[in-house]
Amino acid sequence: MDLITLLLIIVIVLVTVFDFTNGFHDAADMIATAIASRAMNTITAVSIVSFFTFLGPFIMGLAVAETVGNFVDISKASELVGESVVISALMAAISYNLVTWKLGIPSSSSNSLAGGLVGAGLYAVGNSQINWGITTLLNGQLDGVMKVMAGLFVSPFLGFLIGFLLMKVLRHVLKRFKQDIYSVFVVSQYFSVAWLGFSHGANDAQKGMAIIGMMLLASGHSDTFTIPVWSILLCASAITIGTLFGGWSIIKTLGFGLFHVRLIHSVANQLGAALVNTIATSIGAPTSTTQVVTATLIGNGTAEKPRHVHWQTVKNIISGWFLNMPVSIGLGWFYCWAILQLMSEGV
Repeated sequence: MDLITLLLIIVIVLVTVFDFTNGFHDAADMIATAIASRAMNTITAVSIVSFFTFLGPFIMGLAVAETVGNFVDISKASELVGESVVISALMAAISYNLVTWKLGIPSSSSNSLAGGLVGAGLYAVGNSQINWGITTLLNGQLDGVMKVMAGLFVSPFLGFLIGFLLMKVLRHVLKRFKQDIYSVFVVSQYFSVAWLGFSHGANDAQKGMAIIGMMLLASGHSDTFTIPVWSILLCASAITIGTLFGGWSIIKTLGFGLFHVRLIHSVANQLGAALVNTIATSIGAPTSTTQVVTATLIGNGTAEKPRHVHWQTVKNIISGWFLNMPVSIGLGWFYCWAILQLMSEGV
């Protein structure tokens, strides 16, 4: 087996690992409020989220994968350099996912992968081969890295706003009802969790598909950036299996660490986060389900009783968000340097 084929196989394995870590990282965010509000048991919540996460990529199209897969141009690089960029980005994302999961910090798998690609691309192919999207932005259009950044950084602000407004509306509507409305909210929880899982799979699973498409291009197995059907099945399956495992440390942070979550918060959180994800996916903008869910939950709590929100915890979470991209860029740069050094020594 030649080196190029071996590296392609390594990337497919790493994509599977990345999507698995993405699944158990983000599953915790999606079911945290349902568990904290005691509206749903863990097995039921994870099962619903997993099923609809699997369906997402097959129904919503591949616009997000097209966005992620085209903002670093590796078509002019050698096969070895192109594959090294892809491998480095995956290693950066997986490293950050595992560390933040272990610490119980709800970080962004999407930011980690995007940062890893930029860092590795800067080292291996240079600034000129990265589609920053600045020119198109000046013309009123989103493209390349700017489109990725818009999806990843605007979505939390949109999540907070929608979470705040949705909570205000629900509280106003509930004033007209008696206690028997509780059962309606319990039932609605199943639909909101399902929608959130679907929106997660439709957006997040596409990043792994984009990496496979880039790798097939870099290795010479395709002439253009394309997403094969088998990669859709692989990524959807990996992220679903990861979702089944979940992450209790993150559930503890979101479900119990921000404020006392009740059923109304859980429903408002899932509906708001799913809406943001769906909007972003429809325009091909990648989002972080972790950031969207967290920001929406902060909006929910702020709308009801701001003083009950643990703002120090919020500060710690947001600080982690700002560190995510620069740390991932640095990791991507380092891994690419290390891989190419090892390859050159091997030659």
